[in-house]
Amino acid sequence: MSTHDALLKQVSITATAGNLVARFEIDGTIPGSGAYVVGLVAASPDYSSQRRLGIEFMNGEAVSFFSFNHSLSAEENYDIKGVEHSGNVITGNFPASAIHGLSKGHIMTAFSEADGRDFQSGVPVAEAL
Repeated sequence: MSTHDALLKQVSITATAGNLVARFEIDGTIPGSGAYVVGLVAASPDYSSQRRLGIEFMNGEAVSFFSFNHSLSAEENYDIKGVEHSGNVITGNFPASAIHGLSKGHIMTAFSEADGRDFQSGVPVAEAL
């Protein structure tokens, strides 16, 4: 995958009844070969408490939908039916509990990975929580 494929253009997250809806708009389409991950890093201001929320694709198909709590070293996997993707938009419907315990003053950025390597990090996220 070249660095010109599937760059995150815009990322947002909104709260609905019990869910966090993360929307990732990419420049291009989801790569049809290899691994590609989009996600969010949510952290306390001092980064002492962190959560990673992610959606992993393999050969263009969503295969994993998860959150990882760094404080507890625990990963939680969700039903892949919570992921929708069409063209250049990927949407993940995470449970609100995925960021439970983070204060209102948290920090949130987006990231992407390609074939196990960091692709982008620190991408701004428009929040409506």
